[in-house]
Amino acid sequence: MTETDEYTVSFTAEEADAGKRADVLAAEKAQITRSAAANLLLKGAVTVNGAECRKNYKAAAGDIFTVELPEPQPCDAVPENIPIDVAYEDEDVIVVNKPQGMVVHPAPGHISGTLVSALLYHCGDSLSDINGVIRPGIVHRIDRDTSGLIAAAKNNAAHLSLAAQLEDHSMARVYYAVVLGNLPERGTVDAPIARHPSDRKKMAVAKEGGRRAVTHYETVEELGGFTLVRLKLETGRTHQIRVHMAHIGHPVIFDPVYGRPSQFEKQHPGLMNGQCLHAGELSFTHPSTGERVTVKAPLPEYFEKTLNLLRSR
Repeated sequence: MTETDEYTVSFTAEEADAGKRADVLAAEKAQITRSAAANLLLKGAVTVNGAECRKNYKAAAGDIFTVELPEPQPCDAVPENIPIDVAYEDEDVIVVNKPQGMVVHPAPGHISGTLVSALLYHCGDSLSDINGVIRPGIVHRIDRDTSGLIAAAKNNAAHLSLAAQLEDHSMARVYYAVVLGNLPERGTVDAPIARHPSDRKKMAVAKEGGRRAVTHYETVEELGGFTLVRLKLETGRTHQIRVHMAHIGHPVIFDPVYGRPSQFEKQHPGLMNGQCLHAGELSFTHPSTGERVTVKAPLPEYFEKTLNLLRSR
């Protein structure tokens, strides 16, 4: 049985809930994402039988849970008439081909000109609110200076479905990058990622701990000391591709954070506004129809120009 008021969800674990972790159960009953439930548990906003609940607590039938949901905060994002390249859209989901240089959601120093502002103008009130007013509709993110496909949910049911697909890795995300050096025909980087120990703005492969991170890659074209690669994410950690490729000695070119500038990059300093990385394919199970949806975005102009310059040397 579940009881809900505006910001509190209370429920009693049933026999079918026995053995479920608290974060899984809280997400199900409160209809929030697993990551949101985990954050609430860390903040002490979830109790079981009147006591603060741990994330990995396993429910027993009859346990009484209370989830305190945060009140909505004022939104810094406002609708802006910013042209967006819509690659796919229906009543549940919108997929946008984000240009290089666009920030996904408001953050200090980036209040306007974000993808969220563009979506608020394009979709009006038809965006999920599970991630709060700062990130309406946003299910996953790509870096500001990475171009390509990003999906947003237009209602909460769609958001929960897409978020679950991210959790179980059934949402397929494929990227294209130009990296330094020549790689084997294909390979896998399986190395956990954590916050950099000394630079909190960066991520790094963790010697101990860290979150599991797996990137599969295959060579598309060798470019004389550079390689066009196709990369498939098995997990989706912050800066994952950029960190993994740098870790194996083949950083994405023009990456200002993890890169190692080559002579070619020094000769063409204004070629692009960040790393040569493009989210080119996105595949997911449609939240309403159950059908598989695959969306593709062609390589953008900056990427094609880079390839042509490398081929013509």
